[in-house]
Amino acid sequence: MGHWRFRSGYRSLVAIVGAALLAVGPVTGSPAAGAAPRTIHGVVRLDQVGYAIGEAKRAFLMAEAPAGAARFAVVDDAGRTVLTGRVGRRTGGWNGRYRAVHPIDFSALRRPGRYRVVVDGLAGASPAFRVATRHDLFGKLADDTVQFFQVQRDGAQVPRRLDRKPSHLTDRHATVYATPVFEGDGGDVPAAPLKPVGGPVDVEGGWFDAGDFVKFTHATAYSVAELLLVQRGLHREDHALAAETRHGLRWLDKVWDERHKVLYAQVGLGTGSERFGFVGDHDVWRLPEADDALRVRPGDAEYFIKYRPVFRAAPPGARISPNLAGRVAAAFALGAQVEAQRDHQRARVLLRAAASVFAMARTSRVGELVTAYPHAYYPEDSWQDDMEFGAVELALAARRLHDRRAAGWLRAATHWARAYLGSDNREALNLYDTSALAHVDLVRALRRIPGAPGFEVSPGALVADLRRQLETGAGPAREEPFGSAVDVTQFDAATRTFGYAATARMYRRLTGDRSYDAFATSQRNWALGANAWGTSFVIGEGTVFPHCPQHQVANLAGSLTGGRNVLVGAVVNGPNGAENFEDIGIPDGARACPVDGRNRYAAFDRPDARYLDDVRAWPSVEPAIDFTSTGMLAFALAATTRG
Repeated sequence: MGHWRFRSGYRSLVAIVGAALLAVGPVTGSPAAGAAPRTIHGVVRLDQVGYAIGEAKRAFLMAEAPAGAARFAVVDDAGRTVLTGRVGRRTGGWNGRYRAVHPIDFSALRRPGRYRVVVDGLAGASPAFRVATRHDLFGKLADDTVQFFQVQRDGAQVPRRLDRKPSHLTDRHATVYATPVFEGDGGDVPAAPLKPVGGPVDVEGGWFDAGDFVKFTHATAYSVAELLLVQRGLHREDHALAAETRHGLRWLDKVWDERHKVLYAQVGLGTGSERFGFVGDHDVWRLPEADDALRVRPGDAEYFIKYRPVFRAAPPGARISPNLAGRVAAAFALGAQVEAQRDHQRARVLLRAAASVFAMARTSRVGELVTAYPHAYYPEDSWQDDMEFGAVELALAARRLHDRRAAGWLRAATHWARAYLGSDNREALNLYDTSALAHVDLVRALRRIPGAPGFEVSPGALVADLRRQLETGAGPAREEPFGSAVDVTQFDAATRTFGYAATARMYRRLTGDRSYDAFATSQRNWALGANAWGTSFVIGEGTVFPHCPQHQVANLAGSLTGGRNVLVGAVVNGPNGAENFEDIGIPDGARACPVDGRNRYAAFDRPDARYLDDVRAWPSVEPAIDFTSTGMLAFALAATTRG
């Protein structure tokens, strides 16, 4: 975004911001001659974590009326002005109160330090931010996301974060039940009693999916794969991350029964049935270790809270939903790649698991994909991307282990990539579309052996699809006041934002093309505070972040005011459609949060979109493992991509 010369001498701000700058020290000098600037009613929004030394740096003035060419200054911790300029042209309005958004470009600021932005006529400064190296800023964020996965652990091996204790040890001897059926179209209330069909099976361990305690193979495989991608290429020596990937892989190894050719898709049931006399996980607010202390018998209302049901993706020996088979295979194969340099035997075990589950994929007459029970929890439609992902990671693992099947799996990856490119369900990187991860590794693999027979897609076609994915976000971002790629009336705003940021960084590494560098930066900025609500959507990061996540452990064992004991590193949903907040209520047993009952974000809502930091507000502030793994990938790439 260009380079400026540093300038000093912008002095009039001292008379305007007054006491608001006491926290950072006075601005040196005296007011400029001429008439006093007009008063501006508004706020400054920016990335509260900070900006890398050489990258584009942009903030936003969100004002009640157009601010014209208002002047701004960047001041350091001592109150010295280090850079001045004028706000940019209005990019649009936000809501009925804030009718003007103006960009503030301070890309010329390259000196490491801690700063604030002040605007002439605006009573107050921005939150503080840092300018530092990529590693210093974003390496820490990637490390912090690991802490969330530690809190999410289930089973016997649980770190002490947020005073976690071992939980759900009864999962070691769990009963398998027939696929549940549910009332209505898209409902989650069981329409029939649960019917046992097998077991016991050992499904102890793994991670809780979100703020509840249900465990899903679909989301776990996605998260394990992203964590392993970070470990494989970016954080090889991170022992905490390595411990989490091993924990996730151990659980996937339990839910894939290679001997009987059965994949278990889910542990626990979300909603219970008053009609059939039992409650589900979402009906009880408690700490997870409380489940083990229950004294219940079959037929008791809380029986399935302690003795959690397990559900299969398909009967033993039957073909498996291809989205599950592909992404589970990818996770195992990535594990084999990581282990190949230190534990050859373990790597071969993981490769065998990857190959066996991949071979069981149902790729004809697929029908409704299996993600969760009910499917409406995670309504995925695409699967060729997961098959491409599984095949290419199998090929790379086989190559590292000198397995002759590498070429066959690589050809299979090109087949599924071509099928994906011709499909009707193509998105960008998120829980429902893994194609960006698959394309990047497939392009690299194909470049090593160009023109080999049997390949059904070219590297150029895959790179073009990565550009297509980026443009699905970059196009809307050009028209959105804050440069955001996502629709804030839809679910998964924060994780989709991180998906765009990660894809742009991977695209840059793959092609050398810097066209989407500024886009990647702006998406990270948005998720870390440069949005209408002025909050980071990553707990513990930035000046303002969620204090009241709908997360049982955080609510019952953590701080409710943003203190030290918070769910560090967790990525929440962010804003959402206003209709999703109707009829939300505080769960029985939850601690009310915010503690003063105030909604500090209401003034920044739109009629169609809201953000609410409240324990009731699962559409905004429930974190999840797939949200956070994509955030980790984006941070790790940002920390290691040269500007």
